[in-house]
Amino acid sequence: MKLIKTEDAVGHVLCHDMTQIIKDVYKGARFRKGHVVTEEDIPVLLSMGKAHLYVWEMTPGMVHENDAAERLAALCGKTNMEWSETKEGKIELTAACDGLFRVNSEKLVAVNSAEDVMIATRKGNTAVRKGDKLAGTRVIPLIIPEEKLQAAEDAAGDAPLLEVLPYVKKTAAIIATGGEVKKGLIQDTFTPVVKDKLAAYGIETLSVAYSGDGVENVANAIAEARKTGADIILCTGGMSVDPDDNTPGGIKQSGARIVTYGAPVLPGAMFLLGYYEDGTTICGLPGCVMYADATIFDLALPRIAAGVEMTRADFAAMGEGGLCLGCKPCHWPVCPFGK
Repeated sequence: MKLIKTEDAVGHVLCHDMTQIIKDVYKGARFRKGHVVTEEDIPVLLSMGKAHLYVWEMTPGMVHENDAAERLAALCGKTNMEWSETKEGKIELTAACDGLFRVNSEKLVAVNSAEDVMIATRKGNTAVRKGDKLAGTRVIPLIIPEEKLQAAEDAAGDAPLLEVLPYVKKTAAIIATGGEVKKGLIQDTFTPVVKDKLAAYGIETLSVAYSGDGVENVANAIAEARKTGADIILCTGGMSVDPDDNTPGGIKQSGARIVTYGAPVLPGAMFLLGYYEDGTTICGLPGCVMYADATIFDLALPRIAAGVEMTRADFAAMGEGGLCLGCKPCHWPVCPFGK
């Protein structure tokens, strides 16, 4: 930085805030650090008693923090996201719709490994609502060499770092397994919980069926559920390893391609996910979904609702952060579970 006459400061960048005091009227920062001085600013600065200013000189090959923040935000993308006004070298991105927030984690790390730049985001593969804050971008200094900014852009590549996928799965069918439920020996308290969780993502429950026990009965109930055209089929009633729990066998017999039976998440280790050739999703829900505030189902449902086909590797990655701490009261989703 250097000290120059205020009259010569046009086009230069202020190194610190400039406070203006007007007795009984105003006291505060009239010009912020990073402001680029304009011709119109000169009389105001002189009236504030600023005959000289400390400035960064904008030389060829240097980029102002505001321009740099916009270039970093461009790496994040704009689809289903809104940008804030550029202020003090920062831009915030918010969700333009409800959906699944996704992050290219590998590319984000590469960008943040470049010197003097930063992009901070919320955790990827999480549900967001319209207006939720997603990310913020800025460079560390007031001005940054072009080559440093270019290094960040090269690290990002051509595809956006972030995206918000709207929910596309709109309907579901629920099959409550277990003879005791079908016979009315116990009340079905599982289905209402699942319906509420689905409704939070705009998913309508088209049908509820009670299959009773037996692999054949479960498979037949699934076949009937598929006739409804539901995007998602959910089998409740538990997914234990007991020999009389026929839900996994019924799902397999129904022709589903099983992605996983089991997940490194507690609660919810016995979760099952599969797909049919037409893209219909089927899940076998462990009993914990009925009584625990947050489970594997809450981690997987946003991706399912957004139409993202999950893989075995997706579930393997859930092990880190997949342990619910059982806080009382429960703070989900504002907690470390699944993050």
